[in-house]
Amino acid sequence: MLKRIARYPRLQAAIGAVLAGYLKFVRATTRFTWLGPYRVDDLKNEGAFICTIWHGQNFMIPLAMWDGARVAVMITRHGDGAVVAEACERMGMTPIRASGGSHKQKDEKGGAAGLRAMITALDQGYIVAMTPDVPKNARVAVPGIIALARLSGRPIRPICVATTNRIDLDNWDRTSLCLPFGRGAISVGEPIQIARDADAETQEQIRLKLERDLDAMHDAAYSFLGAKDPGEKLRANRS
Repeated sequence: MLKRIARYPRLQAAIGAVLAGYLKFVRATTRFTWLGPYRVDDLKNEGAFICTIWHGQNFMIPLAMWDGARVAVMITRHGDGAVVAEACERMGMTPIRASGGSHKQKDEKGGAAGLRAMITALDQGYIVAMTPDVPKNARVAVPGIIALARLSGRPIRPICVATTNRIDLDNWDRTSLCLPFGRGAISVGEPIQIARDADAETQEQIRLKLERDLDAMHDAAYSFLGAKDPGEKLRANRS
């Protein structure tokens, strides 16, 4: 199905437009609560940073962004990514077509070029939104996001957006599809900085910390809503 859609740019644009309209509708009809010490005004005043969310929540990123936010979103170069890119553009975001995969995958999927594009976006004051995990390896942060933070000098902000009205898919990343007319929770973690000259051991420690912090944001958001993280068992992928 996705391969067929990839052959028809007009169909991609139409689906992307519908998706953008739907996400705007969900945002307008959901009562969101910001948890913890950080609120939307704190993020507005922070400047450029790396906003990261587990892959299963990638459709939730626009729900945490405010009107007028300058956001660049890393999106897969695969066929389905064109639909998401269209939706992002219609929501005022800038798509960066790349992959956050492992070092071995970067040349094939455009990761190296994507990394340069994201650094440029951060230098220009954009918030860069990306998932730290990649297909078939859910809830495991790959080194790409650590490299981005190290080379750009910008902090990583782990976040979670959860809603009471949603559909949780039984797929590799337990994708959450938000529904309108519910309550929502947005949890934002402490900024994670990494020095440009950080050694391999330090980079690995920060990668593990990012996983823990993202888990904590999920626990906080879902607990506030009286629900359980649908992807909690995916943490076993790390062992």
